[in-house]
Amino acid sequence: MDEMLLLRHGETEWSRAGKHTGRTDLPLTEHGEDQARALAPLVKERAFDLVLVSPARRARRTAELAGLNGYDVDGDLWEWDYGGYEGITTPEIRETRPGWYLWRDGVIPGDAEHPGESAAEVGARADRVIQRARAAGGRVALVAHGHFLRVLAARWLGLEPEGGRLLKLDTGTYSWLGFERAEPVLTTWNAPIH
Repeated sequence: MDEMLLLRHGETEWSRAGKHTGRTDLPLTEHGEDQARALAPLVKERAFDLVLVSPARRARRTAELAGLNGYDVDGDLWEWDYGGYEGITTPEIRETRPGWYLWRDGVIPGDAEHPGESAAEVGARADRVIQRARAAGGRVALVAHGHFLRVLAARWLGLEPEGGRLLKLDTGTYSWLGFERAEPVLTTWNAPIH
């Protein structure tokens, strides 16, 4: 594999409000659609051998507006399942769990459909995506979610999944993973389109 482009989906109402949005399938806001369209010139400059997109409509719509047509939907690209913290902000969580930090403290179980995931479980999904990308060779593009892509980048670098805490990632941004002397590196991170 030559390099991998990571696109975080555009803004949703919940991302704007700071609510944890794992499996709730929200649309992009108007601003989120503008963010996705702004990625199109970056995408247009390159050909991709494999394009994988999260099943979430916010990710699929971002891919479409950015011009990444002909993608494969990959369930491993879903956002972290936040379980009982789905739709809740960090300040709200800290009302009952002072000092709570996702990367250290994890989530509380949710319902049977969304039981919640550990960082290790998210890391295992990220590892499968990386394996699929490497097997494809060439240039790969992924369109997914903030916490998931942070875990994926940490795993790319050989860090534990919790290492994603070091990599802030905003909506509507792009990042590149690549190699230096055959070793995995971040070549661009959390870059906005101006």
